[in-house]
Amino acid sequence: MTSEYSLADVLERLYQNQLALEAAVMELTIWAEQQNNFEIGENVRGALHTLDDNAGHIKQGLARLKRLGRP
Repeated sequence: MTSEYSLADVLERLYQNQLALEAAVMELTIWAEQQNNFEIGENVRGALHTLDDNAGHIKQGLARLKRLGRP
């Protein structure tokens, strides 16, 4: 049985994956900083900032797609 997924459903899953990866990387960043690897922590926090910014755009785009897909 083949099930079809809407574009909004697939993008929602990708968004959820992004949030999960962001949380996991943050945990590793905290651990690195506790090991006095502050330069690594600073670099990763910069990347996490980009992920966070993009997550907001993705969430807004998903909301728009869902509104457009309603009958």
